Amino acid sequence: MSKNKNPVTAKSGLSTNVILTIVVVVLAVGVIGGVLLFNRSGSENNASSGPAVAAEILRKPDSNVLTSAPDDKVTVVEFLDFQCPGCHSYYSGLTKQVEKDYAGKITFITRNFPLDMHPLARPAAQASEAAAVQGKYKEMYHALYDNYEAWALAPDGKNVSTDEAKARGLFDQYAQQLGLDLAKFRQDMNSPQVNAKIDADVADAEKAGVQGTPTIFINGKEFDAGDIQTFQQLNDAFRGEVDKELTK
Repeated sequence: MSKNKNPVTAKSGLSTNVILTIVVVVLAVGVIGGVLLFNRSGSENNASSGPAVAAEILRKPDSNVLTSAPDDKVTVVEFLDFQCPGCHSYYSGLTKQVEKDYAGKITFITRNFPLDMHPLARPAAQASEAAAVQGKYKEMYHALYDNYEAWALAPDGKNVSTDEAKARGLFDQYAQQLGLDLAKFRQDMNSPQVNAKIDADVADAEKAGVQGTPTIFINGKEFDAGDIQTFQQLNDAFRGEVDKELTK
């Protein structure tokens, strides 16, 4: 699917996601010190910005849910790319713990937005959706991010990998560890249904004005941490916005 309207998906030029990739390479050295540099669209300090996106665009009946709240008072939707270094940093420094801390309090949904510049992003999305067919999306989502370095990075540990055969072999291993029917998993990865699901996610992301990954919406409004420097600041900004919505 063409993403010509989205500058992040361009195969040339210095896009926001390319900058994120460079920053995360630096993080490999600086993360111990808690240093985090995010280049998001805009530099305002508002935790959320712009008009709210319609709920029917952000969430579909078949959207994958990590945690749900009975009242659906607060819904968080993340558009992600499994091979995106920035997405992995958000997962490690924010969303993985948020998922645990807010379990039963918020509805947390993830949707696909694989970028052309990440050659294994689409296969990883296919693996997650194939696992979803067998009721194991959440488990595969965690397996992909918890084992990010093994399949997503090149042997130098800096650049993103282009080795699809290796990645697919590891995806098979994760599927087996999760107790999935491996033959069905492989078939579903390449099925029209799974690919249509991913394409539908991308189409909705474009309707929502997504400009890169990760992009997170809290009750329909895009989360923008502004000019933050540490994971703690990121957590404070995000949790502050979620808590504000919970108390309304």
